Amino acid sequence: MKKISVLLALLLSTTVVAQDKVQVSSIELAKHLYMIKGAGGNIAAVVGPDGALVVDSQYEHVAPQIKAELQSKQAGVQVKTLVNTHFHGDHVNGNAALASGAQIIAHSNVLTRLKADTKFPRSGLPTETFTGEKQLSINGVAIKLVTMPVSHTDGDLVVWFKDANVLHTGDLFFADRFPFIDLDSGGSVSGYINNVKLLLSQIDEKTKLIPGHGDLMDKAGLERFLIMMQQTLAEVSALKAQGKTEDQIVAQGLSAQWKSWSWHFITEERWIRTLFKA
Repeated sequence: MKKISVLLALLLSTTVVAQDKVQVSSIELAKHLYMIKGAGGNIAAVVGPDGALVVDSQYEHVAPQIKAELQSKQAGVQVKTLVNTHFHGDHVNGNAALASGAQIIAHSNVLTRLKADTKFPRSGLPTETFTGEKQLSINGVAIKLVTMPVSHTDGDLVVWFKDANVLHTGDLFFADRFPFIDLDSGGSVSGYINNVKLLLSQIDEKTKLIPGHGDLMDKAGLERFLIMMQQTLAEVSALKAQGKTEDQIVAQGLSAQWKSWSWHFITEERWIRTLFKA
């Protein structure tokens, strides 16, 4: 847990900037349905006269800007329901500031992990947890929540907006970059790959994908992501089978075609070390 805490602290320090420098923006995906970008994991929001349903909350310091973005769609709108795709801070640390008093829904394991964090605001804890599927509706928009087998963590769920053909993947998709797979919190490389395959089997070329991080994507983007994971895993596994150590593989690196997938949090080195433990 210490190692993962250090990594998450690094993500926090390198992602979060001064509030006045965070640019919060939105894209309309369908009537009442928006993707909101800011600091942290991407947000999906259903906004209308019945209130707002929001998927993930980013960070506490961004909450005023996210509220303002929601109210630009519907004057005076209040968050009625918040869904957390998993427990990582860049997706839940804004819970209390954005949705205190609202219904907060998450995978059962999310509540367990957040309750164990004494610094996490109690008013931001999930008020309802489940495993399996859950149906919701607000502003005439049907929403389906589906918990997933262990992959990014042991508490992931995805959010379907079926009528609009939109899927919020949470951190089961990092657009055109190496993913973070939290092995210390129940994550699994093989489980992650299997979940991506499952999602690919359930979407079509017109599906709009809200990744946990990055720009709005389509099926081709998720297919590209899967190919990267499969091929880099094959590279690392082959070198491991040759008797090379983890450090030797890091020193050798991956094929040149994957260089552009490295980013400030999950560098090529960190991705190799994740794959080595698969």
